Amino acid sequence: MKKRYVFLAILVGIIVLVSGLWGYRDIPLEVLKGKYANEQSRFIFIRNMPVHFRLEGNPSDTIPLLLLHGTGASLHTWDGWVNEMQKTERILRLDLPAFGLTGPTSDGQYSMEIFNDVVTQLLDSLGLKRVDIAGNSLGGYIAWYVALHHPERVRKLVLIDAVGYPIENTQKPIAFRLAAVPVINKIFTYITPRFIVRNSILDLYADKSKVSEELVNRYFELSLRAGNRQAFLDRARSFTPDSSYLLINAITQPTLILWGEEDRFVPSTLATRFHEDLPHDTLVIMPNNGHMPMEESPAASARIVMKFLEDSQ
Repeated sequence: MKKRYVFLAILVGIIVLVSGLWGYRDIPLEVLKGKYANEQSRFIFIRNMPVHFRLEGNPSDTIPLLLLHGTGASLHTWDGWVNEMQKTERILRLDLPAFGLTGPTSDGQYSMEIFNDVVTQLLDSLGLKRVDIAGNSLGGYIAWYVALHHPERVRKLVLIDAVGYPIENTQKPIAFRLAAVPVINKIFTYITPRFIVRNSILDLYADKSKVSEELVNRYFELSLRAGNRQAFLDRARSFTPDSSYLLINAITQPTLILWGEEDRFVPSTLATRFHEDLPHDTLVIMPNNGHMPMEESPAASARIVMKFLEDSQ
């Protein structure tokens, strides 16, 4: 019995120590708004969520550019592009459900149909009948899914290290790996070490020197928005690629496939597969870039995209 009590005492001590070191409470939404919303930020309720979005840039641009971020990110991942493009492009970006200031869905579901519905409802609410869409990773999946199911609403498509095809034998960022481990993933909703967030971002960059403390803080603090940690797990559990990728060759919009050559998460072989399946596409591989070229090399990637959008096809 004494050994049992000693073991329990040690276990409780470890839990208390770990919680003291890495246990973080949710950050209230109003606090996060004060830091990560700005004068361009707006909120609209869609599917019972306060969807955070910004519509900015050149108001005379008749076909705006819609930007969709990837898993764990937020609309801030496009800051560099907005700085480069806002004089010529009208730009719409949002925090997708489960991320950023938007937060979780009411039922913990994150199917492609839900993402598609949120995007199209936002466009409807803003009176935008037709847009260009650029998406990174999960956002790329949503982008081509919307283009496939609503072709009349999408003029051009930009896929940046996009997912959607089955992926095998790739090294996922540490946060994704932990989210798949039973028990540990539940602890993850209460104990979220900042170094895990930092290492996950490092995994996605080719040039590690570009991962600043400010960048890590933004990802980390937005992950602590109430409900976002559970939403990360719910999305990983409920969201699985379906057979829609078999219809990619039916996408008719002119498409730019933009890829980081050193992406270890979604390798450039997937860029080649998009290139082979899409009938009207341009393939650009960016050297010395990882999974998020728009964040890692915003000026260079923005120039490539602006040229693609300006070219008549």
